[in-house]
Amino acid sequence: MLLGLSGCGVEQIDAGNRGVKTVWGEVQGESLPEGLYFYNLFSSNIYELDCKTQNIAFEFDTYTKDVQQAKVIFSVNYSVDLNNAHTLFKEIGRDYKSKVIQPKVIQAVKDVVGKWEAAELVANREKATEEILKILSESLAKNHILIQNVVIENIEYSRQFEMAIEEKQIATQDAIKAKNKTKQVEEEAKQKVLSAKAEAESMRIRSQALSQNQNLVAYEAVQKWDGVLPVNIYGSAPIPFINTITKKGE
Repeated sequence: MLLGLSGCGVEQIDAGNRGVKTVWGEVQGESLPEGLYFYNLFSSNIYELDCKTQNIAFEFDTYTKDVQQAKVIFSVNYSVDLNNAHTLFKEIGRDYKSKVIQPKVIQAVKDVVGKWEAAELVANREKATEEILKILSESLAKNHILIQNVVIENIEYSRQFEMAIEEKQIATQDAIKAKNKTKQVEEEAKQKVLSAKAEAESMRIRSQALSQNQNLVAYEAVQKWDGVLPVNIYGSAPIPFINTITKKGE
């Protein structure tokens, strides 16, 4: 019995992981779920693959559509498909990160970044991230790797280019302020024109009314009179605003 146990290996597959059994280097059967397994040390082996969500980060240089060099810091959350861990092991091996994930991530990021001009990429980082996520999800699913999410941690341009972007943003804000000020001045001018037209129309109507009605002329004069009669009245000079009505024969 001891002789038999001396050639027996033991492997514990932890929760969230899967085991892959090989015999003489060839993958056998399906992925092994959590549990304790015994195997022949001489002919067999059991490898444990971590199938929990993992994070891998990248930092590399690439170029935008307008040929601006950008240093991109990018991270990916992924997991191995529990039901196909043995297939991944058989087709790619244990070093699937360097063989599959890394090159596909870098290529996807470079392809998407290359579609945007540098200034636009800064403003549309979310759209770029969504496109990268779609590309990687479809591509890595073929290798039995599931992508949970991706994040563009940072996009760093040269200091000269960043200063140019800042200056452009300031100029844009100044242009907006100037445009708003112009609209305000134009609106104030329009109001003055409308007010002047209204006043002119009022004066025209008043002038026309006065020319057609002499009593209205007297009324206007009364409205402007301060109520004080002249101190000296000479000869037959009329007394202002007083009409003397006399009967015939008086």
